[in-house]
Amino acid sequence: MKLTKWVILAALMLVLSACGPEKEEPTTKSESEEKIEVADVETAEETEEEVEETEEKVEETVEEVPEILYELNEANWTLKPIGAANPKAVLLTIDDAPDKNALEMATTLKELNAPAIFFVNGHFIDTDEEKANLKAIYDMGFSIGNHTQTHVNLKDSSEEEQRVEIIRVNETVEAVTGEKPKFFRAPFGVNTDYSRSLVQSEGMLLMNWTYGYDWEKQYMDAASLTDIMLNTEYLTDGANLLMHDRQWTAEALTGIVEGFRAKGYDFIDPYTIKGIE
Repeated sequence: MKLTKWVILAALMLVLSACGPEKEEPTTKSESEEKIEVADVETAEETEEEVEETEEKVEETVEEVPEILYELNEANWTLKPIGAANPKAVLLTIDDAPDKNALEMATTLKELNAPAIFFVNGHFIDTDEEKANLKAIYDMGFSIGNHTQTHVNLKDSSEEEQRVEIIRVNETVEAVTGEKPKFFRAPFGVNTDYSRSLVQSEGMLLMNWTYGYDWEKQYMDAASLTDIMLNTEYLTDGANLLMHDRQWTAEALTGIVEGFRAKGYDFIDPYTIKGIE
């Protein structure tokens, strides 16, 4: 009887404990869940940073397209203004670059804030050093023109020879700078029907010049060259000025630029010339 009471009591206690309220465990996040949430936050932050960096890169690569302000007059190779562009301006061009003085000349022009076209010969951009000089000139913001591979007279060359002379320079310049030349000037100013057609198909603007003197013996010093460039009878609005990669021209360059400005002339930015856009 005594044993039976104990059995009944034990059974009753077991039933009561089974029917009682369950103990709630505290709600906590597992370590793996916490890691997932942290990773999600970090990923979101990284994505936002990447978007911002991409936007900045896009803004940097979008270049402002220069306004077209001048047009080449093939009657005398001067530049005539378009619309409200200043008519009293001249264009600076340097042939036979980059020989021994072109980089110095580009540095001088950059300091003077004077734009110019550097017409290059392929035989002056053969070595790594010469290519580095070309790249430096281009990186300073100067326009690069094609002046043939070996400075031959195109009239004395076959069509295939003319093609090699012109195309090889374009290929080298593009490989070095990432951009093909926008202008072409034939050695001695001599063009052929074939060279004109090829230049046009290559998207270049054919150009000669209005006047130049630095290859003449009497002007192979800075003082006489400066004087003739500023005071020649051929000086006119829009004049297309021909100079070369020469020591005396490099020495005269500052005086020439400052002299034109003293006369009230501006300098034409080659990137504003119609036909290269």
